[in-house]
Parts: sequence; structure tokens; C-alpha cells
Amino acid sequence: MTDRLLEPLLDLAQRAAAEILAVYGTEFAVQHKADDSPLTEADARAHRVLVAGLAALTPDIPVLSEESAADGGAPIPWAERRRWERWWLVDPLDGTKEFIKRNGEFTVNLALIERGRPIVGVVQVPVTGTAYCATEGVGAFVRRGAGPLLPLAVRDPAAVPPRVVASRSHRGAALDAWLAALGEHTIVAVGSSLKFCVVAEGGADLYPRLGPTMEWDTAAAHAVVNEAGGSVCDAAGQELRYNKKDLHNPEFFVLPRDDEALHALLKICHSGAGRNPDN
Repeated sequence: MTDRLLEPLLDLAQRAAAEILAVYGTEFAVQHKADDSPLTEADARAHRVLVAGLAALTPDIPVLSEESAADGGAPIPWAERRRWERWWLVDPLDGTKEFIKRNGEFTVNLALIERGRPIVGVVQVPVTGTAYCATEGVGAFVRRGAGPLLPLAVRDPAAVPPRVVASRSHRGAALDAWLAALGEHTIVAVGSSLKFCVVAEGGADLYPRLGPTMEWDTAAAHAVVNEAGGSVCDAAGQELRYNKKDLHNPEFFVLPRDDEALHALLKICHSGAGRNPDN
């Protein structure tokens, strides 16, 4: 079933991207949610397209979108969510800060979760028309504009010195200390879930995320990384899980799954930055 979903999902993500781009070129207003994160008309318009499209495509599979509450809906209670075995996790506009800056580094994220793991993922880049996608057991791919689906693979082994993806909008003292413990490295700066995709296509070796994220921020790109031969894990090497009672992610790292040297270096520099790799 899941392999047949990919093309309809790519089409749906493109329709959401078109709604975003219709707002992108205007003098849009910026509101703020309760957690002070920004919200624009583009977020809401993409949300409506995705939720309606998924309901038509798979009416029996529930949907959790970042913008459900902002669109007037009520948060889905844990008592209901905990019974879900398969469900859609959606971020209609990941990288709203990048959208507001108009730097093009924002995405539409769609993921199908099964028993806590992302098994299908689509990451659409509205400005470039590039789409990253994956289906468990089939592979990870990139489509640039109207071109064909091309396979993705992480770089293994990593470059020396390693190339580290860092956020354009979410840097802090903890990450600076971690990078200092890492030693010599080069930085690849990019926004939104594109950071995962840069690792998935071999453009960088490592993405450390020590700041807060939510499950909808990571799930779609997590699926892409997995199928490209990568790993999205905490410092102890445990893969991120989805549909927790608290939808916040722990600190995590994106890197090639089989690069033992890079995994060992991760633990060393995590300890060197004064952090506990077992947490």
C-alpha cells in the first residue's frame, strides 16, 4: 500500500506548496501562537489543503497537524492518540521563520507513522520545486522540478573534517560548546527540515540538534534519512520515536547509520561538551 501513496502525496505536497507561494509574494501578516512561534496565512492555507487531501486519500487514517489548533481545532488528546497504530503527521510549513525572512529554506512535511516509526515521508521545497521522499523498504529519492525520481544515499564514510549542518535560525551556547568539543569541522548552514535532507543526499555528514523540536518538525525528513542509509538518534544511539504523550523530541543527531567512526566521535564530543550521552 505505502509504495502506491508516494505519487499522490507528492501531488498533495505540491498543492500545499502552491498555497504557500501564493502568500509568499504578498505583504503577509505575522501572528504568534501561545509558544511565541510565528504563524502566517500560508501555514493555515497549506494545513487546510493537506488535511482535506489526506482525508480523501486515506479516510480511515487519522491526521495530526501542527496547525490544527491554530486553525480553530482542538488538540487531539493523548487518550485518543495513544490508540493510534498508523497515522499522518503533518507540518504544513516547516521553517516559518525562514518563510518570513524570504530566504526560500522552508518546506512542506508529510509523514506516515506506524507503531512509532515514520514509514513514508515527503519533504517539499516550495521555492525550488524540489521534493525529497521515501517509503520504507523501497528507498529515498529526490525529484527536482518535473524531473525523475533519483535515488538518495548518505555519504559513508564521512568527510575529514566532517561537514556539520547547522540551523540558520536556531543556534545557541549549547551547540557552540558541542561544536568546540567536536574539533575541526566545516559548517553547512540551512533552515527547516532541509538540514536532514542535506545529510540524506550526502551534502553533509552530521546534523546535531540540541535545541527543542516537535515531532512534526522531524518525522517526514526522518523517513528520508532512514531510507538513504542514515540514522536519526539520541546521543545513546536510540532512534527517535513518534506519538509520545509529550510531542517534544529529545536532543538528536542525524548521521550515516553505518559510519562507526562518526558515531564514536559523536559520543566523545557530546561528553566533551559537558553533556551526558546516556540521557
